[in-house]
Amino acid sequence: MIRAELSVPPEYQMSIGPKQKSDLAGYDTIAVTFALPNHPDRNQTVDFLLSKDGNTLARLSKWNIGPDPAATLPTEGRPVRGDAGAKVTIVNFDDLECPYCARMNAEFFPETTDRYKGLVKFVYLDYPLVEMHPWAMHAAVDANCLAAQNPTAYWDYVDYVHTHGQDVSGPDNDPAKAGVNLDKLARQQGEQQHVDSGKLSACLAKQDESKVQAEMKEGDKLGVNATPTFFVNGERWAGQLEVHQLWIMIDRALRAEGVTPPSGSVSPSSQPPGSAAKPGQ
Repeated sequence: MIRAELSVPPEYQMSIGPKQKSDLAGYDTIAVTFALPNHPDRNQTVDFLLSKDGNTLARLSKWNIGPDPAATLPTEGRPVRGDAGAKVTIVNFDDLECPYCARMNAEFFPETTDRYKGLVKFVYLDYPLVEMHPWAMHAAVDANCLAAQNPTAYWDYVDYVHTHGQDVSGPDNDPAKAGVNLDKLARQQGEQQHVDSGKLSACLAKQDESKVQAEMKEGDKLGVNATPTFFVNGERWAGQLEVHQLWIMIDRALRAEGVTPPSGSVSPSSQPPGSAAKPGQ
C-alpha cells in the first residue's frame, strides 16, 4: 500500500520497523525505511501512524518550530549584495550549474535591488547538486576563492557563470574541461578586481571543498534538498518563483520589521499553488 500511495520506485527496498508507542491516542508509530542499494546517501526513514485496530495507516509529519532559520543560517563572512545594514536578508542556497538558479539570479538583480534600494540584502550559500550537476562543486569552490579576497569579484563570477553555463559545459559536457574553463574565468575576474593572483591560483589548485560541504550540511539541517532554496528573513521557499511573488515575501518581511514597503502594487500570482516548475533540474 505504501509503495502504491507514495509511488515508490521499484528499485527502492523497503523495511518496516516494529510498532512503537505514539503520542497520538489510538495509534502506534512505525518507521519505514526506503533504501536504494549501493547508494546509502539516498536512504530515508519516514514515520507512519498505524491505528490500534490495524485498519488505518497515516503518514506522520512533525515540524520543529523552536529554532529560527534566520538566526541559524551560516551567513557570517559571506559576500553581501545590497545594503549591509538592511533589515531584510534574502539568503539563497545556490547551485551555479542549476538553470532555475540562473533564472532566479537574473530576476533578483537588478529588478529587486532597484525596487528595494537600501531595504534588502542578498547572501548566497552553496548547495551544489553534484549528482546531476558535475561541475557545480568546482564552480562553488572557485567562487569562494574569489570571495575570500574580493566580494565584487565573487558576485561578478556568480553572475557570469549563471548566464554562461553552456559555455562552461562546452559541446562535449566534459567536467574536466569545465573545471579548466571555470578556473580561467575565476582568474579573469580576479585580474579585473586586482586580487592577489598568487593566492588565487593556489586556492584554485587546492580545490578545498570543506567550506562548501559545511554549508551544505547546515542547509540539510534546515530542510534544504533542492535549488534554489531561499529564506526571506527566515521564511523559506524552494524552487522557482516569479519576481512579483518574491516581492510579496519581501513586503511581508518589511512590514514585520516596521518598515513601509516601496509604493506601487505587487500583482498577485495567477499561478495556482503547486504549479511552479520543479526545482534543481
